[in-house]
Amino acid sequence: DKKINGLIVPHAGYEYSGQVAAYGFRQLNNDYKTVILMAPSHHVRFDGAAVLNVSYFKTPLWKVKVSNKVEKLLKEDSVYEMPEVYEEEHSLEIQLPFLQKTLKDFELVPLITGDVNPSELAKVLEKYVDDKTLIIASSDLSHYHSYNEAVKLDNECIKNIEEMNIEGASKCEACGVMPILILMEIAKNFNWKSQIIKYANSGDVTGDKSKVVGYSSIVFFEKEGSLSKEERSILLKLAREKLES
Repeated sequence: DKKINGLIVPHAGYEYSGQVAAYGFRQLNNDYKTVILMAPSHHVRFDGAAVLNVSYFKTPLWKVKVSNKVEKLLKEDSVYEMPEVYEEEHSLEIQLPFLQKTLKDFELVPLITGDVNPSELAKVLEKYVDDKTLIIASSDLSHYHSYNEAVKLDNECIKNIEEMNIEGASKCEACGVMPILILMEIAKNFNWKSQIIKYANSGDVTGDKSKVVGYSSIVFFEKEGSLSKEERSILLKLAREKLES
């Protein structure tokens, strides 16, 4: 029954990681107006974060409207419009059908990360997060180790994420480590907690355990008794007014 604010899900082909991703998406309710979807770039090296300022994304299901927050983000430091980054990139688009089937109506903020300071980008994105916002980090875990070695590496990575150990998580062998770190920075600032929902790797799917890729679904939610962003804002406003009076 916890309200999910953030989610880490894998982005391999649906036949490989789709079941693990589905565990994460099944935790969501429909109470989101905006989805900030962060994914890594597999083909283009660049500094900052790339957005795509278009009207919508089109999938085989239907169109996904792009939020007007993208235009506002383009005025921020380290955020640029780079369509070429999106041309061959699957890690963001593969999440859209899951969102379309899970959520009723939402607007998308697409963000592909390059070389960027995760703490600084987290501070930028926090300005666009409210109680109707879901933040997703698209990432697989370790790549091409033996089954047992992959499980060992991935368990250590997941442990660091669950413990909100950002420095430890930065050492994770994950292609989407930057989106993960940005989500963790936001979660730490908003006092969210994280929990593993499902872990598996490609060896569990194909039976070939010689060189596997790890997948996880991890949710982020408000700690019990913690205040929402809007509640904190109201209390801060009241405190300022009290001091002034």
